Amino acid sequence: MIRAIVVDDEKLVRKGFISMIDWERYGILIVGEAADAKSALSVLAQTPVDLLFTDITMPGQSGFELMKQVRRQFPRVQTVVLTCHHEFDYVQEALRLGAIDYIVKTLFELESTAEVMSRIVERFRWEQGSRKAEEDDAEGGWATDRTLVFIPNSDRSDSGELYRLPGIPQSIRMEKAGIYWLVPILESERTAQWLQELDELKEWRAAQVVGVAGESVADMERAFTEGIEDALYYVDGSSEGMQTIGYEALRNQKTSISAKEGSQLNERMIWALSSRDLRQLLERIESERPAPASLALAAEQLCREWHGLLITAAERGELSSLIPRIRTWPDFQQWLRRFADCAQRRMVELGLSKEVMLSLLSAVQYMRVQVGTRINQHDVASHVGMSRSYFSQCFSRFAGESFGETLRSMRIEHAKRLLLETDDPIYSVASLAGFDDDKYFSKLFRDRVGLLPTEFRSRGGNLV
Repeated sequence: MIRAIVVDDEKLVRKGFISMIDWERYGILIVGEAADAKSALSVLAQTPVDLLFTDITMPGQSGFELMKQVRRQFPRVQTVVLTCHHEFDYVQEALRLGAIDYIVKTLFELESTAEVMSRIVERFRWEQGSRKAEEDDAEGGWATDRTLVFIPNSDRSDSGELYRLPGIPQSIRMEKAGIYWLVPILESERTAQWLQELDELKEWRAAQVVGVAGESVADMERAFTEGIEDALYYVDGSSEGMQTIGYEALRNQKTSISAKEGSQLNERMIWALSSRDLRQLLERIESERPAPASLALAAEQLCREWHGLLITAAERGELSSLIPRIRTWPDFQQWLRRFADCAQRRMVELGLSKEVMLSLLSAVQYMRVQVGTRINQHDVASHVGMSRSYFSQCFSRFAGESFGETLRSMRIEHAKRLLLETDDPIYSVASLAGFDDDKYFSKLFRDRVGLLPTEFRSRGGNLV
């Protein structure tokens, strides 16, 4: 039997609460009652107690103060708070202090008794199992083979959603900077019930990690911190049921950012100018499963490099603002479709065929690679298989300026990087950026940037 006491300063409320519940039905035995915190502590000192029902607002010491003392003196006693309907802020504070549940006295009616009491007993049993798991963990690693991990969908995810979810205990085993929540899964848990309750989460994702028996909390914390979000990235959140991840696979999860991989992805993404192209591209990326960080880097490069050519300033602002919110593969697919829609709309506005558009994209990429050489319009037109005159006409329409103007802008940007990343003299920077005359380069640089190359370098690129 679960041995319980009830604490409330209003005698009629206390007696009424005790009398209206069939305690034996839920395996609970009321072994005492008290009108204030001091009396409650006296009962706890004299009588073995498992569960404490306490009012929050009482004369003298409040329910909060009682909870704190109980946690210090009787750490195995679990608490359920009794509250009024207008005290929800108090409830959240009580849950933070370790309460396993709460009962709203003004709404506690006979027909709701079974649901509420069953939930409380379930959470009590869960807590018992969780504490046993913690003790086993301290002795020789994680006690159960499975654990449940909660990950927020955004930086603003409310932890209260977890606390309020029926059937999810407040036995959070690990919290990493408010991001990673870990709860041991006892083998006796009913899977169907879990799935139903997890479906109610809006701000959190949940996953079951298997193969953790005997692992230390420190190792698990490291693995979850470094890899859990990436491991869940390619999991389809719309599929039914709780997602399962193997712990060994989680530890081996590829999480590092690869600039080279990001650039390669960027180059592949730019060709998705039709629904078929986009679908095939997404299928290839999903099969290869690059690190999510590399996908984010590629998305940032797309926005930066194709601003003004494929997307407008407003579209770039919108697309860039969405990148930090990409947390799953479906999120990224949606983002890339938005980018492709912008590119396709641009192609229609320009009145260019897909073949010509792809040739122009190839031309821009070729110009970026060869920016430090002495390439000219004829070289680039030949590279993409177009006549020089037709290429010049199409390129001007696409870029909104002449080929020569675009190439000069690319060379100035390349020179900026060389000035900041090397100690080469100005004449060398001019040559490496594709300029034959360093005096002409310095004049053009000042006209475009507002500073001489030497001034730009000395200020570390700061134009203010």
